[in-house]
Amino acid sequence: MTSPMPRTIRPLIASAAALFSVACVSPVAGPSGLYAQPIGGAPVVANPTPYSAGLVCLGEAVKRSGAPGPRIAVGRVLDYTGKEDFEGGRKVTQGASLMAISAFAKAGAQLVERFDTSVSELELRYANNRLIGDDAAAAAQGDFRKIVAGSIPGSDYYLVGGITELNSNIRSLGADAFIGDLDAEDPKGRAGAKLFVINVGIDLRLVRTQTLEVVDVISYQKQIIGRELSAGIFDFANNNVFDVGAGERAIEPIQLAVRSVIERAVLEMTSNLYGVASSDVCSDLTVDRASTLSVVGNFERPAAVQAAIAAATPDAPVPVASGLVRAHPSPWHAKRDPDVKATLRGRTSAN
Repeated sequence: MTSPMPRTIRPLIASAAALFSVACVSPVAGPSGLYAQPIGGAPVVANPTPYSAGLVCLGEAVKRSGAPGPRIAVGRVLDYTGKEDFEGGRKVTQGASLMAISAFAKAGAQLVERFDTSVSELELRYANNRLIGDDAAAAAQGDFRKIVAGSIPGSDYYLVGGITELNSNIRSLGADAFIGDLDAEDPKGRAGAKLFVINVGIDLRLVRTQTLEVVDVISYQKQIIGRELSAGIFDFANNNVFDVGAGERAIEPIQLAVRSVIERAVLEMTSNLYGVASSDVCSDLTVDRASTLSVVGNFERPAAVQAAIAAATPDAPVPVASGLVRAHPSPWHAKRDPDVKATLRGRTSAN
């Protein structure tokens, strides 16, 4: 004769059955052809860093100046850390070049493609063999796409470099506590907290295309923090055992930190090319109700920006900001730089 099921087991079985029913997983594909509907549904949003606003306002200042800046190409920005996860895969993004291209685009730079020219080279080969026509009827009459010398604009500068640091544990801190008396039937509690810090670093250089002179070099690092919190309680009540725990684990995204470091570096290099000494150009920009940048007040600084851009020819020397200015953590940061903060708030700041 089997013994009756303990009362403490019945709620667990009922809970497990409820979880399986809520999961909505079927071993047979439904009318839609799926075993289960994917969860989630968050909308696609922008992916800014604390330096994105500075890039945008710098690009808007250049746009208002009306002077085209130098043409910039982005080469390979590789991962030189060599760090990999235990289960395989690189710890650091392999798309740093794409992040740099996006950063230059936010800053209003004239970009020329040099990172992936496979499609252009294939089209050029097809055109050279008279296999491409822009119009089917014209191609039937022998009007093929022509290869014109000098039709591809060259770059004035190009960016190369790499991710050179990923230090996994600069410092960590933790504490655990257990509270309870000697009576076994009295409740017991536990709590714990841990903090740890890592960092990433990059080294980038800006090269003049025609002469291969390195006109600007920059090295930045960013620290990343992670935390882990836990708490629980253990108790006997009504002949039942209760062991309840809760916790949280979070770490600042490593790849977003890499994007932040790249955007700060691109900001510094681009502001030098444009002849912009500081972020005070952002104080003359505001965000209107349509969330687009517009100009308020007397916008005179772009005239100086226009003159600086016009003078920034490939043969002209690139003015490099001082090391003290670049080493300061506040310039162009959305939460530290008052000029960029004023742009985000939608009002100008006092000069």
